[in-house]
Amino acid sequence: MIKINNELRAEDLAGPLKRFWDHSGEKIRMIQKSYDLSKGTPVYTVEGKYTTRGWTEWTQGFQFGSAILQFDGTGETQFLDYGKKQTVSSMAPHISHTGVHDHGFNNVSTYGNLLRLAKEGKMEKNEWEVNFYELALKISGAVQAGRWTTTKTGGYIHSFNGAHSLFVDTIRSVRSLMLSYKMKHVMQVENDVRISMLERALQHIESTAKYSVFYGEGRDSYDVRGRTAHEIIFNTKDGNYRCPNSQQGYSGFTTWTRGLAWAICGFAEELEFLETIPDVDLEEFGGRKKIESLMLKAAKATSDFYIEFTPLDGIPYWDTGAPNLYKLGNYLDRPADPFNQYEPVDSSAAAITSQGLLRLGRYLAKKNDDTGNNYWQAGLTVLNTLLQEPYLSIDGMHEGLLLHSVYHWPNRWDHIPNGASVAQGESSMWGDYHIREVALYVQKLINKEPYYTFYNCVQ
Repeated sequence: MIKINNELRAEDLAGPLKRFWDHSGEKIRMIQKSYDLSKGTPVYTVEGKYTTRGWTEWTQGFQFGSAILQFDGTGETQFLDYGKKQTVSSMAPHISHTGVHDHGFNNVSTYGNLLRLAKEGKMEKNEWEVNFYELALKISGAVQAGRWTTTKTGGYIHSFNGAHSLFVDTIRSVRSLMLSYKMKHVMQVENDVRISMLERALQHIESTAKYSVFYGEGRDSYDVRGRTAHEIIFNTKDGNYRCPNSQQGYSGFTTWTRGLAWAICGFAEELEFLETIPDVDLEEFGGRKKIESLMLKAAKATSDFYIEFTPLDGIPYWDTGAPNLYKLGNYLDRPADPFNQYEPVDSSAAAITSQGLLRLGRYLAKKNDDTGNNYWQAGLTVLNTLLQEPYLSIDGMHEGLLLHSVYHWPNRWDHIPNGASVAQGESSMWGDYHIREVALYVQKLINKEPYYTFYNCVQ
């Protein structure tokens, strides 16, 4: 269980954050200088150098989005110029990409961040440039909404595995639908039938909360409150739920911790966003109370599971049911060991989760819910660990920022250094992006800047 530091304050991280942004800028410049984009999108590092991995191009938005976040965090315009240039030249295929569930990753991280900066007055606001970003986000939301499977109880955005497959990751891609809805965009299909972005977003959220998250209510023999399944399988003929599964975790009956992290962060973000939706827009979908209750139940359950089943310092192993964890003894009663010889940790899951815990804590505090402070302090505790060695990369020759990230351990895609038996010491594009995102989130609170959300771009 995480040993939550209740004395830690956001302001205590001001110094580490300054050091963090210095290293972050160096890493972005290194990749910009040395990486050949013609070889594909950088995904993870091998011996400290970013390389690609053919599966889907889901990390390109994180690469260019990182430069945009770097500008936001430091004011260095070279990063804004690079992020804008690459968004315009490289991201268009991602807007119209009908084959993936990753629009909230690629397009909100680039077009969304740029539009947010314009709306917040942090960069020059050119009308046609703003229109360009808005159009990209409108279309991205509609394309994402088109990956739809109808079920007995609603529906979901299906993964690249096919119409039968609901990924827990996709809770963050719902953001693309929400932005499209806020800009009053609709998807039109045959006979000009108009599809509501809000309806599909809420149905996907409900499906994820109902099927991807467990609540200790006797659903199956492995129904532990707060655990998640990476993938949920449906019968596409009749819309019935069939079983849990996993692509990147150990099994459908264990918890892949990055999938858990996506749920924690996604539900917290969408709870915040829900507050911007008028009551009248929610009435036909059951009303605010019902929707909020569903999302809050999932957010609290997953956050509690993470806190209980993660080592003292807040860094999880890659799956809570990984088969060799028993060889580590009482691993939950001490800090995680990224250099162990049995199972890898996943720092990227910690970076994603820390933001979710902080957002949930703040959300609950605004509701006068006393449990919010526990989540807030847990989020700070995890971030404090990540801002230090051995997780923060200070090696000037290593292109990664956040060390000890894991991509697909069952497939053995992750690099194992000489002398080791499990992956360690490497970085991922999503890990680097999300540590920057949570660093920016906390820095803005310290500096009393506008509260950072993905939907600031449509406020």
